[in-house]
Amino acid sequence: MRPMLNEERIDWPNDAKIALSIVVNVEEGSEMTVARGDRGMEPVDELGIHIKSPIRNYGNESNYLYGIKAGAPRIVKLLREHDIKASWTVAALSLENHPEIAAAIRDLGHEPVSHGYRWVHQFKMDEAAERDFIRKAVASIEATTGTRPYGWLSRYFHTDNTRRLLIEEGFDYHMDDYSGDIPFWDRTTVPGRPIAIVPYQLDDNDMKMWTDPAYTPANWLDYAKTCFDQLYREGMEGNPKMMSLGLHLRIIGRPGRIWAFEAFLKHVRAHDGVWVATRREIAQHLAKVDRA
Repeated sequence: MRPMLNEERIDWPNDAKIALSIVVNVEEGSEMTVARGDRGMEPVDELGIHIKSPIRNYGNESNYLYGIKAGAPRIVKLLREHDIKASWTVAALSLENHPEIAAAIRDLGHEPVSHGYRWVHQFKMDEAAERDFIRKAVASIEATTGTRPYGWLSRYFHTDNTRRLLIEEGFDYHMDDYSGDIPFWDRTTVPGRPIAIVPYQLDDNDMKMWTDPAYTPANWLDYAKTCFDQLYREGMEGNPKMMSLGLHLRIIGRPGRIWAFEAFLKHVRAHDGVWVATRREIAQHLAKVDRA
């Protein structure tokens, strides 16, 4: 007999058909540069130019700074206008270098999520170094925003120790997972001390407009709306899910792209039964409907 396929499901507050999680990544001011003691330049570059030499890439550094100076105000404006709560995955050093972003998160009443102390790879760290990295991020983000982070998103990779360390350091949930469309519990990493896993989505992330020059804002908008519509339909059919939408100040904040984010928000607000929630609210709801 073939095993049965059991669809994952969760019921959202007020019978919402879908939970929408907007994630604003803040990495600007924390990216790699020899000016911060790194061996070389930041490899993530919209132009795709990376030289493995200990020199500064002033052009790419200014491209990141654009996200702070010009991109962030556009994103904050739209979030306010459409009454959208977001989770800001922040590299702690970015907020230290640009306290105006921390002030905006605080003024909006949104959730800061830790994206590490810096936007660097932690997978090469030993346990002691990684624990220090996590603790520094928590202390820094709490100092700049007034709120400690309860969620964590790594830069691409994490270690075998990461999730256990997050549990030991008081985190409620972990985002480094792409395995589904609803939150769930990790009850095995530390028996008796479960942590919520709130999956992230990469397929509708605006980073694709940097990594693939042929991928236009219109392509991104069409994909995001299609994703939303499919999940909304499933919710209408009695199987609610969640959708994540990942954004970057320096990417979606450009004048030729911001219109697509605005169009997506208008599309969302044209639907009833949408729970726009922070990721911690989603993790907390999981704890209510499925006790750890």
